[in-house]
Amino acid sequence: MVKAISSNLGYPRLGEKREWKRALEKFWNGTISEDELLAETKALRLHALKKQQDKGIDLIPVGDFSFYDQVLDTSVTFGIIPKRFQHDGGKVSLNTYFDIARGKSDAVASEMTKWFNTNYHYIVPELADADPKVLDNRALYYYEEAKKELGIEGKPVLVGPVTYLKLGKGNDAENFEALLDKFIPAYVEILKELEAAGATWVQIDEPYLATSFDKSEIALFEKVYQAFQAAVPNLKIELQTYFESLDYYEEVVNLPVAAVGIDFVNDHGDSLKALQAHGFPEDKYLAAGVIDGRNVWRSDLDAKLALLTEIADYVADGNLIVQPSNSLLHVPVTKLSEPDLDEVILGGLSFADQKLDEIAILTKALTDGAESVAAELEEARAAVTALNESSHRNNLEVQEAIANLENVRVDRELPFAERIKLQHAWLNLPLFPTTTIGSFPQSPEVRKTRADWLKGNITDAEYNAFIEKETARWIKIQEDLDIDVLVHGEFERTDMVEYFGQKLAGFQATKFGWVQSYGSRAVRPPLIYGDVAFTEEITVKESVYAQSLTKRPVKGMLTAPVTIINWSFVRDDVPESVVANQVGLALRKEVEALERNGIKVIQVDEPALREGLPLKQARWEKYLNDAVYSFKLTTASVQNDTQIHTHMCYSDFDDIIDTISALDADVISIETSRSHGEIISTFEEVTYDKEIGLGVYDIHSPRVPTVTEIQDNIRRALRAIDAKQFWINPDCGLKTRKEPETIAALQDMIKATKEVRAEYQVLEK
Repeated sequence: MVKAISSNLGYPRLGEKREWKRALEKFWNGTISEDELLAETKALRLHALKKQQDKGIDLIPVGDFSFYDQVLDTSVTFGIIPKRFQHDGGKVSLNTYFDIARGKSDAVASEMTKWFNTNYHYIVPELADADPKVLDNRALYYYEEAKKELGIEGKPVLVGPVTYLKLGKGNDAENFEALLDKFIPAYVEILKELEAAGATWVQIDEPYLATSFDKSEIALFEKVYQAFQAAVPNLKIELQTYFESLDYYEEVVNLPVAAVGIDFVNDHGDSLKALQAHGFPEDKYLAAGVIDGRNVWRSDLDAKLALLTEIADYVADGNLIVQPSNSLLHVPVTKLSEPDLDEVILGGLSFADQKLDEIAILTKALTDGAESVAAELEEARAAVTALNESSHRNNLEVQEAIANLENVRVDRELPFAERIKLQHAWLNLPLFPTTTIGSFPQSPEVRKTRADWLKGNITDAEYNAFIEKETARWIKIQEDLDIDVLVHGEFERTDMVEYFGQKLAGFQATKFGWVQSYGSRAVRPPLIYGDVAFTEEITVKESVYAQSLTKRPVKGMLTAPVTIINWSFVRDDVPESVVANQVGLALRKEVEALERNGIKVIQVDEPALREGLPLKQARWEKYLNDAVYSFKLTTASVQNDTQIHTHMCYSDFDDIIDTISALDADVISIETSRSHGEIISTFEEVTYDKEIGLGVYDIHSPRVPTVTEIQDNIRRALRAIDAKQFWINPDCGLKTRKEPETIAALQDMIKATKEVRAEYQVLEK
């Protein structure tokens, strides 16, 4: 037996029924005061802490709570506020905090991008002229709150200084260490205040350590953590890494900290190999992330216990910490809110609360022996076996199709240069054709009508009539705006992935399986629990109806395999590439059905392709090849004059531009406005041979852009992209925006386009 400690790294903010989201949005809408918001969120925060306390977790994180995003929290802690928000010193107000994230009439929001290879977004720090000062010790506040209200001796959580700065803008390599030197004293101030308040443990997250970087950068971590050890020698610092293994294992585990957190789930087995090869310091705690914090499937506790037992051989007795692989921010709160699920599927699930139970079971098994939790181990064993042996995961027709993929065509009949001429001939679009990305505002009326339909309060006929009415209204709006290629608006869809999960075999929607994507935006990833198969037409009816209302082309709208994979909770018993190909084969039938019914412009979105890129460059080639294959599996069977579009958002694309081209989509749209046009530099250095739309305004902010701003974005793009290749569109779907601001922004986009179009037509003459 081994003495072990249980720990958690972070807990979901949303609440079991999205109470956090609703509180935020009520505050933004002015229906509750700041004091009411603070009271509601405090109650949610304490409820989450109490649950962890009741489950017997030894090290409970505090300060993992946020009103928007933990990276933004770090920025306001140190006063890293962009000048356009006119902060005049002192603690940052909640209104300014939200303005940075969401923008305001006279200041654009800060850039937002993906948190490593997840679907969670963070607000990018703007570090130019950074002069960090501790304006608000959030970690201390939440530590003292947990202690006072619940008697919890919590573990404050901080984003580590190297990771924070690496995630920011204005942190060029030449001056990086000088910038880091400015932040070290500010972090020390926070740590000293925590130590003085009685804190024993502090968790400092440095996921940058799990990425690929030059070994020389280890010196940055040595400088930081030596300074921390010297300043607070009695504070136990848990240096937490996650999402991958460590390239420099020996150097990291020997940094001057009390504990090192290592991911044993998303590491491809490399963490255990490193431990076996190099051992582990006797004077440190090893925080072993063995429960998957990014997926929702129940653990094989026998296998996890065997892994922990092997890990324990290399760790001093009493120095093993059992925890999730990463913060539970990335999974829903509890499966107890899903009583209507199939019994076998439900039995195989483990949401945040159940993962804490798994940690507690494993900790007790190590400390008191497996017999002390024999019943719990048997229950887990039976549930995992039942799901794996079920018919859900043994669809012979699907498995036979996957086995015969070599007989399926995955290349378009003609190369792009020849088929684009056929597409231009029938589309007959003007210079700089305009379109949108797919969705239009899901108004309260849309959401209420869908809810009434799902509850059985209105009939199918009544619901379908409403969807058609809303679609027709927005087709008319688009025509009045003079948009060139229209969309049907997606009013029938709750989410661009969940909707497809409701229509394909092997998927299961949940009722309350919500996770945070960005700000108050919550998504409900479907469960891919079994073999995926096409069962019915998914988008054809709505697309054909919309096309019947207009002579302008209407795009069919699908979500592509890799995005469906990355934005779902994917079964963990087979490789993800197999699941992606199953999805590709199913969607291929939908693409063919759209084309067969007269839809000749089809957008197959891959917004999550870049975010799923492995953190280790050595793993990129396989992932990207698999992604290209599944996309082409979906799209390659169409006729040459059918135009395939795709869309990607909020990522750096310069390192995968060849992959984007290899998708062989005729038109791609990519975000550029939220990143303030920085992606355009990629196209200044690389010749892109297909058509492209760089999003000309930011849809994640409620502010309406000016015509001049949009024209500036267009003109900058046209310095790098040939005018005949260029499309104009917003940078993402408009589902989350309100109707008046959506129409106003699109009016500005069309006006800006027509003025720039006229300029180019004069130049051509």
